[in-house]
Amino acid sequence: MYGMSAGGHTALSLAGGRWSLASFRRHCEAHIAEDFPACVGLATRLRGNWLDGFKMWTALAVLGMRFNDATWQSSSDPRIQAIVAGVPYASDFDMTSLASPRVPLGVVNMGKDKWLAPRFHGEAVLKACPSCASVANLPDGGHGALLSPFPPRLPDAAAELLNDPPGFDRTLLAEVDRKIAAFFRKHLLP
Repeated sequence: MYGMSAGGHTALSLAGGRWSLASFRRHCEAHIAEDFPACVGLATRLRGNWLDGFKMWTALAVLGMRFNDATWQSSSDPRIQAIVAGVPYASDFDMTSLASPRVPLGVVNMGKDKWLAPRFHGEAVLKACPSCASVANLPDGGHGALLSPFPPRLPDAAAELLNDPPGFDRTLLAEVDRKIAAFFRKHLLP
């Protein structure tokens, strides 16, 4: 299985990870300023002005009302024998549940991901999971780097979070694709 972003969340769940809505809320309560886009999506953005405090307060109030269920969620599918999670949403996982995934698990990270701060998501998974593979890590890549072809004419909020950072070289993505394929060949072919 390969999943990117929210699909990466699904991939982590199928690898044996467990998550809850309350964990999502707790993460946002602790890191709203550092991981704001992961907590609110495209609803609004921080601009470094006097409205930011109000935006964070409002986001936390809404999250507090809507995300209280502490029931652990997980999934499994015995047909899946290897997983790569690309820039996965992961801050709501119990990282101990990802310490020993049920199948080989690889992660692709982008160092300049504005949507999902790597230290709370993909990097956190790799830190919790010694057996997981860092399939690829592009220090200059953004969240949307794995999208190809790149979506045209994105709305401003989405473009800010998905567009390639200045100077990012998309020709590097062919090597990322080769590394992902090599991971699957290693774990799926006899």
